[in-house]
Amino acid sequence: MNAAQRRGRRIMMTDAERDAFLTEQRTCRVATVSPEGMPHVSALWFVWDGGSLWLYSLMRSLRWSQLRRTPEAAVVVDDGVEYGELRGVELCGEVSFVGEAPRTGRDCAELASPERLFAAKYLGLDSLPHDERHAWIRLTPRTVRSWDFTKLSGPAD
Repeated sequence: MNAAQRRGRRIMMTDAERDAFLTEQRTCRVATVSPEGMPHVSALWFVWDGGSLWLYSLMRSLRWSQLRRTPEAAVVVDDGVEYGELRGVELCGEVSFVGEAPRTGRDCAELASPERLFAAKYLGLDSLPHDERHAWIRLTPRTVRSWDFTKLSGPAD
């Protein structure tokens, strides 16, 4: 194993650290691709349920239309100002569209938890009001990469 691989393992978040990080952070960057192969990155609010990242997206966004055509995305959530403070998670995989589009609030058992989490995290409410302009996208990642540079000041392996 080379030095880069050892260092990569050393700064990787544990599952518990990753879950806590994704729960506390508020903004992610979603990367999609156009039919011509041009990348597009947009900021968005999200919730993490321990296995999937839930994105509440405007249906009239470029992100939405690109994901409808090509349902693959890469998402980065990161934090930190100084080099030694940098932390982040990259999640990549296929997305699925869950519930009605646009979302009007009709009963959907699969959305009960993400909507409760989203309403509490961003609005301080128990339930999510629906504006009939947004709908849900779920990313259940195939790959997850993480880094926590605060671990660099710890003991070397």
